[in-house]
Amino acid sequence: MPTIERAEPPYLQVVRHIREQIKSGALKDGDPVPSAREIARTWGVALATATKALTTLRAEGLTRGVSGVGTIVQTKGALHHSAQDRSIAMHRTGKIYPPGHYAKIRTAALSPTPTHVADALGIREGTPAIRRQRTTYRADDTPISTSVSWFDGTLVAGAPLLLSTERIVQGTARYIEEQTGRLAVMTYVQHAAGFAAEDDAVELRIPVGSAVLMSRNRFVDTEGAVLEYGESTALPGHWVFYEYTNEEAE
Repeated sequence: MPTIERAEPPYLQVVRHIREQIKSGALKDGDPVPSAREIARTWGVALATATKALTTLRAEGLTRGVSGVGTIVQTKGALHHSAQDRSIAMHRTGKIYPPGHYAKIRTAALSPTPTHVADALGIREGTPAIRRQRTTYRADDTPISTSVSWFDGTLVAGAPLLLSTERIVQGTARYIEEQTGRLAVMTYVQHAAGFAAEDDAVELRIPVGSAVLMSRNRFVDTEGAVLEYGESTALPGHWVFYEYTNEEAE
């Protein structure tokens, strides 16, 4: 049963809990969200606190009210699932993508490493590295994002499926852990607004130069080595959620 911690406002703890259920796919579009009275009873908070939590979720565009029904999940596919989100979803639900979303692996091959990728992986420029390109779609086959992941080429010996265009159901990070024992313990993510290059525009079915959200991510193992370096491009209007605590200034 969820419990309230006093480190942050109770309504924000409720919001975070429900938001993470939506991001992980445990709650999908159209699913009912607990009513204010249910939240108040389950969490042991005031009705006003529960109502404020539901209001915040609506303001974030994650839910909407339906007359005679209550509050339901209504993201309209407007969430962009970062590398960290996919990892969380895998651990919580056993699935990488929310219900209805799916991915196609476009290419999986050894390729000479560009300078910035070599720097991220800690290998020499030009060294053969595993390059996997994927595009993620909604249930209506509309592309949401496209990405390229890079891995040290030496992983091929222990994790040969990295060179297959068949989707790795448990995700690449979990697969590498199972095959090699190397565990990804940290994920570093960067985001920037940008414009779609030609290759990304083709995958996302948008004009070249369209506004997009660009991301970079690094999965780091227990020894501090980068297991995977990835770059992705997502359509505009797809929200990414992060939470952090502001430390008091000294």
